[in-house]
Amino acid sequence: MFDFLDTYPWLLPVIIFFARIIDVTLGTLRIIFVSKGEKYIAPLIGFFEVLIWIVVISQIFSRANDIYSYISYAAGYATGNFVGIIIEQRIAFGVLLLRVFTRKSGNELVLLLNQVGYGATTIRGEGSKERVDIVETVVERSEMKKVEKIITEYDPGVFYVAEDVRSKQRGIFPKPGTSFFRWRPGK
Repeated sequence: MFDFLDTYPWLLPVIIFFARIIDVTLGTLRIIFVSKGEKYIAPLIGFFEVLIWIVVISQIFSRANDIYSYISYAAGYATGNFVGIIIEQRIAFGVLLLRVFTRKSGNELVLLLNQVGYGATTIRGEGSKERVDIVETVVERSEMKKVEKIITEYDPGVFYVAEDVRSKQRGIFPKPGTSFFRWRPGK
């Protein structure tokens, strides 16, 4: 399969480097999908991840006998982690629970969020210095910037935390904008 490497041995470190980037990127995405409970996507990604890894490792065991192959293996691994994280941030897969602590009226923030389709709940709390309203809402990660803008325009001194949520159901959520998500069944 890789007989051309006998003629062009300098290609082996290059192939190892790029194969490891793809392999580790897939591994990073697989872990994310496993943590989100995506039982159909994660095994498919895992199949290709291991297939690439086994091909690369077999070539290393049969041909690699120089430091360049070893360095390219390690560099591909490191770069694959970096690329995987960037891709994960771009696809912004998942759901977040956003907990907003504001000194202003939480009811007004709930109304603002309702106007753009987000359900929200207000809880009264006692902070270390004064009374606060805690507003909780569930948002898609891809919508986080939009919601962040709404809450920081409402209260520039707001404090908020976001936590990963494994699934959501029976709440008030904005309608998806693309035709792909209109027919996709929810959980």
